[in-house]
Amino acid sequence: QVRLVESGGGSVQAGGSLRLSCVGSRVSHSRNCLGWFRQIPGKQREGVAAIDSDETITYGDSVKGRFTIALHNASTLLLEMSNLKPEDTAWYYCAAAPPRACSALTTLGFWGLGTQVTVSS
Repeated sequence: QVRLVESGGGSVQAGGSLRLSCVGSRVSHSRNCLGWFRQIPGKQREGVAAIDSDETITYGDSVKGRFTIALHNASTLLLEMSNLKPEDTAWYYCAAAPPRACSALTTLGFWGLGTQVTVSS
């Protein structure tokens, strides 16, 4: 059974930084696209960053240059967030999709319960 567990969320002032972590069971970078999406309750999911099985990395336009996705090991995913803005406030979810399906990260595959990030101005 696939399991993804996020941690590292919290409250921070604008301009600050946070690091999110995701530990996966029965997922692997070599067999999955791994990534993050975020969601404000009542709004659509927004892809944040993803790393595919061929190590192709993609970022959402709103986080480029501020967020960095990285693998700690084959099944532990990190998201380094810097220069945070109030509009980054959301629930952040770690997700796993089939390889070469990163564009479907928010709709296919598996995701965790999320971790909340709050950025105050």
